[in-house]
Parts: sequence; C-alpha cells; structure tokens
Amino acid sequence: MRTLTVIVPAYNEEASLERCLSRVVEHCRHRHYQLIVVNDGSRDRTGAMLDKAAARGELRAIHHKLNRGYGAAIKSGVARASTEFLITIDADGQHELEDIDRLLQKAVDEDADMVVGSRRGHAAASVYRGIGRMAIRSFAKLLMPVPIHDLNSGMKLYRVDLARRYLPLCPDSMSYSDIIALTFLHRRHRVVEEQIRLHPRVDGTSTIGTATAFETVLAILHILILFNPMRIFLPASAMCILFGLAWGIPIILDKRGVSVGAMLAIVTGVIAFFLGLLAEQLSWIRRAPIDAQQPEVDTCVGDG
Repeated sequence: MRTLTVIVPAYNEEASLERCLSRVVEHCRHRHYQLIVVNDGSRDRTGAMLDKAAARGELRAIHHKLNRGYGAAIKSGVARASTEFLITIDADGQHELEDIDRLLQKAVDEDADMVVGSRRGHAAASVYRGIGRMAIRSFAKLLMPVPIHDLNSGMKLYRVDLARRYLPLCPDSMSYSDIIALTFLHRRHRVVEEQIRLHPRVDGTSTIGTATAFETVLAILHILILFNPMRIFLPASAMCILFGLAWGIPIILDKRGVSVGAMLAIVTGVIAFFLGLLAEQLSWIRRAPIDAQQPEVDTCVGDG
C-alpha cells in the first residue's frame, strides 16, 4: 500500500518539466509513491506533456482551465490523494528528490503531523526575496508562537486527513504554504523541521513578488483573527485606553476639564475590546465545523 503522495503544482513550467519530470517519475515509481501533477491553467505545453505522461501511467494529471493560484493547485492534489501522507515540491527542479524520503522517514520516526523542509543556510534567489522571507517570518512570530525557521518552504510533508480538514481555511494564493503550516501549529499538531538541499532554478521564471508578500501578511492576519482574534484586539484596546488615561488624567488633575482627545482614545479602546469579543464569537461559529470533526486520540501503551 502506498504511504505517500507527491503533489507538484505547475504553471507554465514546460521547460522545467521537460528537464526533470522523468526523474521525479522514476523516483516515485521505485518507491511506490503516488505522483499527482496539477496544471494550473498553463498557457504553454505543460498540459500536453502531463497528458502524455498520464497516458503512460506515470502520474495523475489534474488540469485547471484557468490559473487559480498555487494554493488552489495544491488543494486539488490534496483532494485526490489516497495515501496517509503527502508532500509538496516545486515543479522547477530545485528540490532534491532524496529529501522526499528523508522527510517521510522523519515523520515516521518522530510521529510528526508535518515535516517542513528547512532551507536554513541556503541563500535566497535575490536579496529582495531574502528580506521578504525574513520579514514574513518575523511578522508571523510577532503575532503567534512559530517554533520553525522556514515557514514558507515549498517542500512540506503532512498528513492527508489533517490537510483535508483545514483546506477551507487556506487561501488559493502563494500564501497557502505559510497558512497551512501556521494552522497545524496553532491547532497543536506536531510540526518538525528537516534540513533540505536546493538546486538553483535553471528554467522558467518565478511568480513570487511584492504582491505575494502583501497577500501573505494579510493571510497571516486572517488566520490569526480566525483562531485568536483577541491576540490583536486586546493589545490594541489596552494601548488606546492607557494612552487616553495617561493623556487625560493630568489635565483633569490640573482642573482644565476633560480632554476630548483623551476621551476619544478611551472610547476607541472600549470599541476595540467589544469588536474583539464579537470577532471571538464569529471565530467560534466559523471553526465549529472543523472542531466538530473526529478528534485525535492519544496513544496508550500497556494494560488498561
């Protein structure tokens, strides 16, 4: 029985697939992995190449009629995975295929729900992207505990049943990679890291840019407000109220009346607090279908 599905999202990756697809196919065949490649509305020959490989029984090809995004492509693969674990790798040939086996072994040895392929020590494709990666990681850690280094690594291995449970919470964009990891972390699943190796991109052009970074920041805020809205609203409320008191009390003690600015700050803080409570109620409602699913059962060893 197969234990791992390899999911490869591809968008206009004709040149890269022509160079490295056969190696991925052979690697999966020898290890009895399921291979799913998702053509995310490519305008080149990516779809035709995948159809030929699928006709030979080398892989399962999924086609989107239009480009729906990196996250949407992975979601389509997750929906069709029929194994215990899945792993995502990029279609540009940058990932070392032997690392797939190492991440799977790490998951088995440590009973992990997710293994993140860490690129620690590898230089980013550009200084600009390196700064963006660091900024996103720092922003996420500012808002919630993030014990892993490489939050937005494209190589992640995780359990299929948990992935399907959280797919409705994840965006269709490039920020999917960050949000699925944050979701596993926040839901208290076991997430570990394993060092991986990278090859430089040879063919094609990366679609990651400034817009991707902004989308990721917004998605992180979205997932935090979903799981723990008071983490944002409570500090904002306290800051406004304390600022208003610090501004207004000296004016009152000096018998100069009540400061309008101070009252505005205090009222803003109170409103922020009640907005946080409202967001908390809405988050409970939205999370209810997920929380209602079968909970995990701790393993017990020994006599009852």
